[in-house]
Amino acid sequence: MIKYLGSKRTLLPLISGVIDALPDARTAIDLFAGTSRVGQAMKRAGLRVIANDQNAYAATLARCYVQADRDDVVSDAQKLIAEFNTLPGRPGYVTDTFCERSRFFQPKNGARIDAIREAIVDKGLEPDLEAVCLVSLMEAADRVDSTCGVQMAYLKEWSQRAHHDLALRLPELLPRPKHGRCLALQHDAIDVVTDLSADVLYLDPPYNQHSYLGNYHVWESLVLWDKPAVYGKACKRTDNLERKSAFNRKTTFKAALEDVIRHADARLLLVSFNNEGFIAREEMEALLSTRGPVHVIATDYQRYVGARIGIHNPSGEVVGAISHLRNLEYLYIVDIADNGIDWAAVARHLQPAPAVGAASTASTADGRRARRARLAASSKQRAMPGPVTMSTLLTDLP
Repeated sequence: MIKYLGSKRTLLPLISGVIDALPDARTAIDLFAGTSRVGQAMKRAGLRVIANDQNAYAATLARCYVQADRDDVVSDAQKLIAEFNTLPGRPGYVTDTFCERSRFFQPKNGARIDAIREAIVDKGLEPDLEAVCLVSLMEAADRVDSTCGVQMAYLKEWSQRAHHDLALRLPELLPRPKHGRCLALQHDAIDVVTDLSADVLYLDPPYNQHSYLGNYHVWESLVLWDKPAVYGKACKRTDNLERKSAFNRKTTFKAALEDVIRHADARLLLVSFNNEGFIAREEMEALLSTRGPVHVIATDYQRYVGARIGIHNPSGEVVGAISHLRNLEYLYIVDIADNGIDWAAVARHLQPAPAVGAASTASTADGRRARRARLAASSKQRAMPGPVTMSTLLTDLP
């Protein structure tokens, strides 16, 4: 998997534990898929998963890890990856944009990325196999980049991993789950939630104004391969200025989330959100309680590395202090269908212990902010044509 801000890797045991407690669960929707870690975990558990994300790179990750089934693609993928690993470098768009105009990759690796990406185009692969090859290339590039994990900027000095040679690997592909073939979509969230239903609906909406398109614009350009015009030192795609989500604006976030929650057609609704998000825990609970009883599991975790190295000016000098090193991640459980489960007991059973070496929640700055908040509280991009309905989506799926 690529390095990813907001990855739910550490929350997977909790999310899986809650889903396991729901009897006869067969289907699930991951509405804001990101790297598809959650969708992949649900597929591994046997559920038929629909993973959705507006960004092309995230939809490609979902097509590889959720939609593609190992037995259908593994043989061809292994041969192609072996072939791509022998290709010499051929400088092109990546080399010019992300090695010379900016410093995300060493030129030797940028040239290899260019050569392999053009080779994928020339192959004219079917969608699932193409997605596997693209994810293999994306992850290989991620292993030799020179960032703190987001592409808003690159490091002043080359990271140690940037000197390594690019090498593709086969992604960890899963067999088809027992409940049927999965699907990857690239739609606006409200369109999907309006027209599709599932046993489990999982939401992991953006927390703040920083868009994932801006954070991972290199992957978007690598997947689309549209070689767009760019701006700024980080060479962001110019459409980053136009492709705005309602979930990335404080003034529109709550209404957008309310719309999704109101249309949620599921037995169980799970929502991930943290204490640095646009709305506080009490406000989130109030929104969710309109659909059923709400139970919350809070997890203390370390902030991502870019937030722990301090605030620097363009010359690399430290100009600001770090406010806090840990956050609280909330997993909200909403029993829409009144499934007859003691969710409070499930939450207590799954409640994680405090992180080793971390202060208790009640004594951290995060805890103080959360208490103050509790007291104070008392789009479409590259969408498929036509309406999104279960019948049209699944017509050709065995």
